[in-house]
Amino acid sequence: MSISKTLIANGWPQGSIIGVALTVAENMANSGAEESTIVEMLEQVKAAPELYDVAGGIFQELATACKGLRVQQTNTIRDQPLDAPIWGREIIEPAAIDQLQNAMRLPVTVAGALMPDAHVGYGIPIGGVVALENAVAPYMVGVDIACRMMMSIYPIDRADPFANASRRQEIKRAMREETRFGVGAEFKGNERRQHGVMDDTDWEATKMLRHLKDKAYAQLGTSGSGNHFVDAGVLEIPTDKSALLGVDAGTYLAFMSHSGSRGVGARIADHYSRLAQQLTKLPDKLRHLAWLAMESEAGEEYWVSMNMAGKFASACHHTIHRALAKRLGLKPLMQVENHHNFAWLEEWNGKPVYVHRKGATPAHAGVLGIIPGSQGHNSYIVRGLGNELSLNSASHGAGRVMSRKQALQTIPKKERDAWLSERGIELMSGGMDESPQVYKDINQVLALQTDLIEPIATFTPKIVLMSSDGKSED
Repeated sequence: MSISKTLIANGWPQGSIIGVALTVAENMANSGAEESTIVEMLEQVKAAPELYDVAGGIFQELATACKGLRVQQTNTIRDQPLDAPIWGREIIEPAAIDQLQNAMRLPVTVAGALMPDAHVGYGIPIGGVVALENAVAPYMVGVDIACRMMMSIYPIDRADPFANASRRQEIKRAMREETRFGVGAEFKGNERRQHGVMDDTDWEATKMLRHLKDKAYAQLGTSGSGNHFVDAGVLEIPTDKSALLGVDAGTYLAFMSHSGSRGVGARIADHYSRLAQQLTKLPDKLRHLAWLAMESEAGEEYWVSMNMAGKFASACHHTIHRALAKRLGLKPLMQVENHHNFAWLEEWNGKPVYVHRKGATPAHAGVLGIIPGSQGHNSYIVRGLGNELSLNSASHGAGRVMSRKQALQTIPKKERDAWLSERGIELMSGGMDESPQVYKDINQVLALQTDLIEPIATFTPKIVLMSSDGKSED
């Protein structure tokens, strides 16, 4: 058995720490040490790293890394969950509430809340908000790190572009040719998109990020599957809200997109979620709530990686919107974007905490965001009201009332198509598991959080483009 396999069998967490240990092992082997002696020595360093943290010593780097392993918080679970306010309890499935309560039993949890679009997820429910002290939990962030919304607003400088057959075709052609959808979607060769995010020095921060950089470059400007989309539609800004946007009241052309960090975020989430579960031993039903201590090497690596994924996700949206605008000869009056599936370092009750918003969006006072409906419902630009009880959060959408499997089994295509046709919406592509019928009524969801956000503009979809591969990265 190789030394690396022996260490893993002995309970060493997979990741960079084993790489450090193998470097030490190689140096010892070159000096003539036997494998059994090397393994015994590595185990001693792991057990008492403070004895080997000597400047210039062969074990210093390994000892520092092993100290990080011991920073993990106690895993004692609270007998009773902390109280957490729930918005829209009457339209939330009990299993989602149970998931939030499980998260409120962790020793590192200090506060939480549940949004009205909530439904069952992994770790915490979609629509869940959980603040941790000195810790970050990869599954509370989610697989699609920094999944986000973006809208670009343009003047309508000619007759209704959706009633004008020629212009409508131009818009559809641009949406089809300037985007890519689905798991593994990418731009190849000289079609690859360009953005300054690829020059970010944080791509060099970890070995994993270095390996992911080329994947990121290929997927820059693409969108995922499942509920990810690019929509073209009209935005109505009422007179009494126009000052909040800084745009005159009226009707505008708008493009709205929803996607995340693609394969980059998925790889980061998978690696650090498994690492967290190795480092933080929890009862099996709570294992997806495993966290990384922020003073640990793994916690620091995840934090840098998550933020890099966030910058990449934003760049994907800006690349898409820039390509559409250039193709159609448009110049945006303004753009709005916000993200979910992320952890933010914020202040709560006078102390720093890591606020995880899994399918929930920031809603600090005065902050603009987007809350989408579905391919057949309106979406809204909203302004946050800064409610401390919700940890300055709001819903990230309408929320599902039906699983993807159930939707595929129960909704006839004719029914979906009739729904969209009645509302004058053209679906260029999209899976049946994203039919409008699988979502809660967005207006009801908004009505249940009037103390969290204020709607200030209404987006009505006219052309919708989604993946139809039946897979999801959420």
